[in-house]
Amino acid sequence: MHGTPRRPNWPRPSTIAVAASTRRCADVSGHISLKGKLRTVGVTDTGRVREHNEDAIVSDPEIGLFVLADGMGGYNAGEVASGIAVKTIMNLVREAYETQDLSGTDKMSGLSRPAVILRDAIARANKIIHQTSKTQEQCEGMGTTVVAGLLHDNRVIIAHVGDSRMYRLRGERFEQVTMDHSLLQELVDRGFYTPEEAQRVTNKNYVTRALGVEPTVDVEINEQPVQKGDYFVLCSDGLTDMVEDEDIHLTISTFGVNLNTVAKQLVQLANDSGGRDNISVMLIQVTEPFPAKKGILDRILGWFG
Repeated sequence: MHGTPRRPNWPRPSTIAVAASTRRCADVSGHISLKGKLRTVGVTDTGRVREHNEDAIVSDPEIGLFVLADGMGGYNAGEVASGIAVKTIMNLVREAYETQDLSGTDKMSGLSRPAVILRDAIARANKIIHQTSKTQEQCEGMGTTVVAGLLHDNRVIIAHVGDSRMYRLRGERFEQVTMDHSLLQELVDRGFYTPEEAQRVTNKNYVTRALGVEPTVDVEINEQPVQKGDYFVLCSDGLTDMVEDEDIHLTISTFGVNLNTVAKQLVQLANDSGGRDNISVMLIQVTEPFPAKKGILDRILGWFG
């Protein structure tokens, strides 16, 4: 949540909701299914202070897509924005996976086809949120951050706007693989704070980029190789404002054999530290490699070395 006005005293939702992964058929237009290659869980919680949960999470492990959004705006408009974001991104990526060839790269950007699909889906979500905020009075000024991971061909495509984050744990190395689009991050970049000092700053929630604020948005996107055993964490700032990176790392290292326990423990840590915002966590562990199926041309060329 980012600068949201106080809401009416609505009944508080259940303390923890575990997101059910959406089921799909075993294969998607000839492209490999990631079923059995990932362990995943998603949890979202209202926290101790907010009356309403404006975070939204959605996942489809079979195509390897995970999306988390943290809404902002008056009354329930933040919930509307985050809901539009996750549903639009999921629907558009699924549709593209069912109808498009995922091989090759985009000549203009150099991105893989799945990365272009994800980037364009986020851009479309931005447009829908912006148009809704301009045409629906109760949604005026709404917006949302978003972070998404799309796993394809032994790589992860990471896309984000705002300060919702993705982390990776590989072996003993735990690191943030997104860079916050926030005023605080800009101050760190300019040397006003060290990263360690920034974790202890109280007013962190001024984002410099969000979906729905402008007609277009710059989606930060990158692709990285994935190794068997990697853990990925997607989370809203309701976790990272309350729990330091070292404690997130320790929790995964301690309870990593049971992702449900990890997720619930992270939410509990955030709430024990004050729970000042909604808390959402998505966890992914890569259990097997997931190379893309090669087309006939690739197979023929492979025969000749």
